[in-house]
Amino acid sequence: MAKTLRSFLFVPGDSEKKLAKAGGLEADALILDLEDAVLPANKAKARKMCAAFLKSTKTHLQTSAQIWVRVNPLDSEYIDADLAVIVPLSPAGIVLPKPDGPVDIETLSRRLDELEAAHGLVAGGIKILPVATETARAVMSLSLYPRTYLPRLLGLSWGAEDLATDIGALTNKGADGNFAFTYQMVRSQTLLAAKAAGVQAVDTLYDDFRDKDGLRARAGAAFSEGFTGMLAIHPTQIPIINKSFTPTPAQIRHAQAVVQAFADNPTAGAVQISGKMLDIPHLKQAQNVLALYEGYGE
Repeated sequence: MAKTLRSFLFVPGDSEKKLAKAGGLEADALILDLEDAVLPANKAKARKMCAAFLKSTKTHLQTSAQIWVRVNPLDSEYIDADLAVIVPLSPAGIVLPKPDGPVDIETLSRRLDELEAAHGLVAGGIKILPVATETARAVMSLSLYPRTYLPRLLGLSWGAEDLATDIGALTNKGADGNFAFTYQMVRSQTLLAAKAAGVQAVDTLYDDFRDKDGLRARAGAAFSEGFTGMLAIHPTQIPIINKSFTPTPAQIRHAQAVVQAFADNPTAGAVQISGKMLDIPHLKQAQNVLALYEGYGE
């Protein structure tokens, strides 16, 4: 079973200090960022630094995290150089910003096919995680993901900042500080599209990294709703996200009890546990909890 990734930490690709610390962090995945965190004048420098980091993880740098790279958009002037430098070093995956939809995942997949073959890498080994909602066109394409064969697709994530810019909004927040209706709707659509496609649903980042209680509430709600992981922008967010997206001991014990009750009564359509009648949907929920626990490698 492939490991389910709970926490994805962005690390600016041109920050020597942050790259030096990244290997010792407990994120499930590190995303070396060549896009938004890097000014145009620093793109080449960031590329070289990310390449050095990838090389070090294959030699002496000890880290349990998967190493991903957020490249620049497919229609940018930087994408060819990004892929030429990064792919030969075999990162776990590519985070693709601003795709229009599955068609861009197919395009990137073909380019990865060519580069993997050229460098003797395992075919299909590099996965793809698109930030799938950064334009209005992309949002309207979410329903196409479950209908498109995308074997490299690890999951779907979403973003609100670039989407607000694309649609001409002044803000993506409501008066209460939470996401406005449009962005809540997009978040739900991303979750449903990911589940329909059978891939991970990865919630967007929580931008106030000092607000640990707010992050804990957002991450806990996301896990309850069906998201399996979350983006992070600061190392202090990692332990909160990892804990929030891991089933609790009580949830695991309950799930095991439900599965065992049905195993003990194989002809029953419903069983009684702690005075409550549970039916087949409850069994499937319990099986999902245990599968998540195994997937997180706990």
